[in-house]
Amino acid sequence: MTLSALILAGSRGERDALCQAEAVAHKALIEVEGVPLLARVHAALSAAGIERIAVSCSDAEVAALARRLNCTVLEAAPGPSASVAQGFAALGAPLLVTTADHALLRPQWVRQFIADTPADADVSIMLAERHKVDIALPNSRRTWLKFADGEWSGCNLFYLAHARAKAALTVWSEVERNRKRPWKIAARLGVATLWLYLRGRLTLAEAVARLGRRIGIEARAVAAADGLAAVDVDKLADLADVRRIAAERRASGGLG
Repeated sequence: MTLSALILAGSRGERDALCQAEAVAHKALIEVEGVPLLARVHAALSAAGIERIAVSCSDAEVAALARRLNCTVLEAAPGPSASVAQGFAALGAPLLVTTADHALLRPQWVRQFIADTPADADVSIMLAERHKVDIALPNSRRTWLKFADGEWSGCNLFYLAHARAKAALTVWSEVERNRKRPWKIAARLGVATLWLYLRGRLTLAEAVARLGRRIGIEARAVAAADGLAAVDVDKLADLADVRRIAAERRASGGLG
């Protein structure tokens, strides 16, 4: 089967501080090393060997850029989970999902993610352990999910490997609402899981696997090899970090 990718580039309906500071209509159009964020993400996915790429968006300029990149354009739904559901219906499995603000995305991260996803997994998500993020970008302010095996931050990389992954989309919106309150996600899994979480005895892998079993699928967590995989562009400070890192990459002879 052909692996497809969906880039989420929706909008909350208003220009945020980043857009205002950069004088652009949408965050996906912000440039790093002279390249819009959306184009950077597209380049990384293409370099990873993904030929079929779609962009979920509602902004006309973003859609125009996506078409110039030879991407399929899908109208964004009101929220990320609904946009993923639309993309999954249009593109099918296997489907890699990421976001337009994943400015430092590297082809090797994508390849590692797919390679490290177990063959029996219907869904997998990539997360980075805190010490790796701290090594890669000291003092970075991220949202941390605390489990028995450490603190983890999401990497905006999701893999819907099989058609059964559709079941996960029915609860994605709930996880989306509670992503900064992991105890509520644990509570969704039942009293036993919540008890383990509150006692600090629930590992990340166990939590994801239990969530999958609860909804009738096999779900797995994949640990990022590079802490920078957890860095996206949510704040002006993030943009400054990304621009500095991209410039350092270029100066060292690597891709920005």
